[in-house]
Amino acid sequence: MSKTKYIFVTGGVTSSLGKGIISASLAKLLQERGYSVTIQKLDPYINIDPGTLNPYEHGECFVTEDGAETDLDLGHYERFLNIPTSQANNVTTGRIYQSVIDKERKGAFLGKTVQVIPHITDEIKHRVQILGNTGEYDIVITEIGGTVGDIESLPYVEAVRQLKWELGDDNALVIHLTLVPYLAAAGELKTKPTQHSVKMLMQSGVAPDILVCRTEHHLNDNIKRKLALFCNVKKESIIESIDAETIYDVPNLMLEEKLDLEVLSQLKLPLGKEPRLIKWNEFLTKFKNPKHTVEIGLIGKYVELHDAYKSITEALIHAGSSNEIKVNIHWIHSESLTTKNVPEKLKNLNGIIVAPGFGGRGIEGKIDAVKYARENKIPFLGICLGMQMAVIEYARNVLNLADANSIEMDENTKNPVINLMEEQKKITEKGGTMRLGAWDCTLTENSKIKTIYKTKNISERHRHRYEFNNDYLEQITNAGMKATGINSETGLVEIVEIPGHPWFVGVQYHPEYKSTVLNPHPLFVDFVKACL
Repeated sequence: MSKTKYIFVTGGVTSSLGKGIISASLAKLLQERGYSVTIQKLDPYINIDPGTLNPYEHGECFVTEDGAETDLDLGHYERFLNIPTSQANNVTTGRIYQSVIDKERKGAFLGKTVQVIPHITDEIKHRVQILGNTGEYDIVITEIGGTVGDIESLPYVEAVRQLKWELGDDNALVIHLTLVPYLAAAGELKTKPTQHSVKMLMQSGVAPDILVCRTEHHLNDNIKRKLALFCNVKKESIIESIDAETIYDVPNLMLEEKLDLEVLSQLKLPLGKEPRLIKWNEFLTKFKNPKHTVEIGLIGKYVELHDAYKSITEALIHAGSSNEIKVNIHWIHSESLTTKNVPEKLKNLNGIIVAPGFGGRGIEGKIDAVKYARENKIPFLGICLGMQMAVIEYARNVLNLADANSIEMDENTKNPVINLMEEQKKITEKGGTMRLGAWDCTLTENSKIKTIYKTKNISERHRHRYEFNNDYLEQITNAGMKATGINSETGLVEIVEIPGHPWFVGVQYHPEYKSTVLNPHPLFVDFVKACL
């Protein structure tokens, strides 16, 4: 008998129904009941990881402690569960095929013809069970990306069919997330899309054990009975997932619907203690009843797709709630900013964040925004590329190095205040080659940043190729911008601040990746407070 139980979450009818949020909410409830739970995401695309994908394609690329570039759903898992994920929590078709092909080249299959079944499906099953085999988790929830019926996800569905058979019914179950649309003209909810979706799943040999139905209107008893009858599922296994005001309401909604009880009963597990979600609901109460409001401008290059900055917006929600402040985010495209229009466009903001990004597009707008924040004493937070822009702006306008730039934007600049990292100079491949994952940093005594973190040594996650050029450290420091966080191993400047400014901090790392509901990130908490 398997010690670890497995839950597979598939999606039907349409993508973007929120499999990640349902998975994270269920995991939260099971965690509250005393189980150790982790969630992994299987992504059907052939990229090895989302690290090389345009943010417009796939939203933000989330980075784990161990330096994996992963799907943004892993951010939700960490924010809900308050435990870190790893390389093993995100598997792509690209990684699966790469692994099988590598084995074939080494002769591991002893001359056999390599096929989707059994070789690809065996590799998927192996990856699914890596986390379970560590012995750390009672339950592993596996979310399968895409929609049932996609050609790309067929091998995954087949692997689930085999695993369910191998592990036995008590040790694995399938939750199918589907849509019950409301037709305004007919004035009724329609079950047919769900019926078709379940039929398609069953044609692949997988029968769902629980149906979670996304809907804009409550499902009445008749609809639940109809779905149960036509989809071959018990009526109590039909779970309504109505549109919520915020994703953070979903655990409470799933608790009301008894999703956790249904899962535990089917997996033949003890119910544990009743989930009380005390700290979670304290966060929600503060979030929904703010005492103040602040206006924060997020200056970015991909602002048309808000998911490109998912972790930053969630970190602002966590920080806002802990301060009882409602944070209104103003999405400002850096390409739309010019030296002339910046005062007009940014005049009503209480704080400015210059966001991460890559490439030369929209850079001058970011630099103009930094200058405006610095000169007008507006709280400023620069993240990754945002920190680099703050250094360039300071070099140009305070040190009068008019052509100061980053090697990334101008290879021939006479004053490369931001330079390519030494270990990056020999690298030609793009995927997974940046400085990634958690790195230590030592904070300077009597600095704003040390007051914020209340400790001398911190560890934060990185994703960058370029760094502060230490050849300019003395000049910049003498002019008033201080380097207050240094990686003691590499000498890399991680943090800059301007002591004379009310709140001006640039960080080379990504603090947003570590902010969770129960542990809002101190940097965002202090920034939001300063904006008020």
